[in-house]
Amino acid sequence: MVCERAFAPVEIYRSAPSEDEPVLSIESQRPLADFAVIAFTISYEMDYFNAVQMLRQAGIPPLAEDRDETWPLIIAGGPAVYTNPAPLGDIFDAFAIGEGEIIVPPLVDALWEAGQAPRDEGLHALAEVPGIYVPALENGPVGRVWVRDLDAVPATTQIYTHDTEFGDRALIEIARGCGRGCRFCMAGYTYRPMREVSLDTILAVARHSLQHRDRIGLVSAAVSDHSWIDQIAIELRKLGARIAIASMRVDPISEPLIRALAESGTQTLTIAPEAGSARMRKVINKPQSDEQLLYAVDLAARYNFSQLKMYFMIGQPTETEADVEAIADMVLAARARFSRHLTINATPYVPKAHTAFQWAAMTPVETLEARVKYLERRLRPAKVAVRSDSPAWAAVEGVLARGDRRLGRVLARMRKTTLREWERALKAEGLSQEDYLRERAPDEPLPWSVVDTGVSQAFFTWDLRRAFRDDLTDACPPAGCLKCNACDQEWAFREVGDLGPNLGAYGDNFIPLVSG
Repeated sequence: MVCERAFAPVEIYRSAPSEDEPVLSIESQRPLADFAVIAFTISYEMDYFNAVQMLRQAGIPPLAEDRDETWPLIIAGGPAVYTNPAPLGDIFDAFAIGEGEIIVPPLVDALWEAGQAPRDEGLHALAEVPGIYVPALENGPVGRVWVRDLDAVPATTQIYTHDTEFGDRALIEIARGCGRGCRFCMAGYTYRPMREVSLDTILAVARHSLQHRDRIGLVSAAVSDHSWIDQIAIELRKLGARIAIASMRVDPISEPLIRALAESGTQTLTIAPEAGSARMRKVINKPQSDEQLLYAVDLAARYNFSQLKMYFMIGQPTETEADVEAIADMVLAARARFSRHLTINATPYVPKAHTAFQWAAMTPVETLEARVKYLERRLRPAKVAVRSDSPAWAAVEGVLARGDRRLGRVLARMRKTTLREWERALKAEGLSQEDYLRERAPDEPLPWSVVDTGVSQAFFTWDLRRAFRDDLTDACPPAGCLKCNACDQEWAFREVGDLGPNLGAYGDNFIPLVSG
């Protein structure tokens, strides 16, 4: 089996693609339609538009019903689609639900068989692979498959080229999953349980990677949560590595990691309070204190970082104007301690499938826009840069994140990616954006129920009730402990049956841990 790479031409992002400019593979310059299988990794819902446009530009019918065995099989993986494959269910032939290290080996065998059979027989062959969802056969719910031992399959950069976003560094995954339980975070639930790569393996991989790049990018959902993060930072510096990370938590903060970043020439330190008020941080189950956050600001000043970035989300469930004011107050407190370039991202919150907030309504676009403008007015005199994604496009993301099968035909109708074209296609299919962004009842059927991530709906119902009472839910025990509730992908709720409407009878004394 030969695998080649293809990328969306830049024209796809600018205007309607032209079929006179086919998408070609990097290695052999062959058009996509020549291949037996086309596989997409999709991490972000807004890339759905680009995937469909790539198929159209390659001359491949976007809708699966219009393709027979003379066309390539079209499959997809990645967190966006394996949490909710429904919006692309009429476009893709199959979805990989879970982690590639486990799925790919049996999938290769199944693809060989499927590629030589009539389309219907080929789809049945794919459906036999653990972790593969085939929409035409409705073979759900499909359980997520995942790697038990990351040391056995360390994930690191394989192809070194400066023609990529992180081409100046080697990336090393040091952990996967997160047990913190932030209620907004899809990755925090769909990558459970948290698994760490050992210190010895990280250093062994780093020694090899340093032959290619002198900068090492550490990758995980929460880099500073690794049990050995201080030692990782110290040992990598001893090897001569310059270290880079995306952002770090402050509860607790790793000063050796911050020192290593500064010594590596990193110019920007990024922290993610997510909310300005202590009440709001309780709602989202990210209980970092003001003191912890401002201590991180102090360290940014002490180690002479040129820039400090702070990430916030606006429009989270129960957010009030006072909570938005608290964001401005916290940033101004940070400004008093950090005199260099200070930037905040005020990103519109989008409710995601398989989280405690999956039933919540999305905050209206007009409200989001007003809150961003408020922050700009408050922070402009202090020379704080305020950045935000478009609230209008965030609403589109919200539709795709919790959408159903009907959206596939909307995507297939679109000839270019604009808000006007999106609205036109929705209307043509008789759909309303507001129907997807509304609050949902706990007993309402959910389009993403075709996927079983291992965390029950009963747990999310329980956790949502705690959120609305500003109650915190404990984090999962750290990696390496005795079995926590996610290690075997079984919650105590399943041992007694899905409690559903009877959940309240157990009150707060019902703790979601595996007995024994």
